[in-house]
Amino acid sequence: MSRNSHSSFTRSGSFGVDVFSQDELYAIHCATLDVLQHTGISVKSKEAQEIFAAGGAKVDPKDDIVKIPPYMVEEAVRSAPKTILLAARDPKKDYILESKRVGFVNFGEGTNVIDPVTRKYRPSKKQDVANAAKMSDYLSEMDISYRAVVAQDYPGPAQALHNAEAIFPNTSKHFFIGADGVKNARKLIDMAAVVTGGCEKLKERPLISFNVCPTSLLKLIPECTDVVIEAARAGIPVNIISMAMAGATSPVTLAGTVITHNAEVLSTIVLSQLACKGAPCIYGSSTTIMDMRKTTAPVGSPELGMISAAVAKMAQYYNLPSFVAGG
Repeated sequence: MSRNSHSSFTRSGSFGVDVFSQDELYAIHCATLDVLQHTGISVKSKEAQEIFAAGGAKVDPKDDIVKIPPYMVEEAVRSAPKTILLAARDPKKDYILESKRVGFVNFGEGTNVIDPVTRKYRPSKKQDVANAAKMSDYLSEMDISYRAVVAQDYPGPAQALHNAEAIFPNTSKHFFIGADGVKNARKLIDMAAVVTGGCEKLKERPLISFNVCPTSLLKLIPECTDVVIEAARAGIPVNIISMAMAGATSPVTLAGTVITHNAEVLSTIVLSQLACKGAPCIYGSSTTIMDMRKTTAPVGSPELGMISAAVAKMAQYYNLPSFVAGG
């Protein structure tokens, strides 16, 4: 089990980036509450709508808009765990995720690779998924593993399952994976339970985390909500990764984008806590800007670094574990 160093931890001689003052953090929080209460979130899943409504949210079934009062948001933030165990097949590689501790993981999901033998650029295959998992398992700098590429030699609806089948035997670390829908999420949970020794043991030692992505602007699609509900009930952590693009799917101003991002992540946390109070959630981000000239999402842009620093600060404000993309 490992606990890495803190970041921005107040002590003599420490180094940190103070992106926001406490007043600015509170202002962003209040603006987010206003968005969630008066603008709302688009939620297409009927089960998710029912869960929100039972928890006290206002649901309009005609336009699928869910409006969440402030008390629901703040209750969800309080009940979400502040420390999460990311269990590994090798208990020595268990990782404790908590606010202000910094760890590292590879990113994904790549769709093409340079073949290590032919040196040709080609679509990634299941063996590449396995090879990448084996590499991240070897690298001590990587605290957990993340499915780096995708098994494109298998049909799209089944790729998540083949990704997992390639990763499980090739890493002894905890790993993040996209389920791509609730049916696959259930099968992935079954796979993890077999490896762990049963559903109850999996709740105690979750070997996997699901990546789920709200859809900007302010939408929670069934592929996100239904996986969140299933994961919460099974005790599987969810990494809630907003991928807003300033100037395209969110306001062009970085402040407006951070508020949008915050609303998308917090609304998902509310759903998770309503499905199962105390369910583990990670405040995630791959939010960046849109390159107006090339209409692309430049992951290595300076603005992504600024947004990631802001998002990490918001997660610290809520005392929640965070995951942010790097350039």
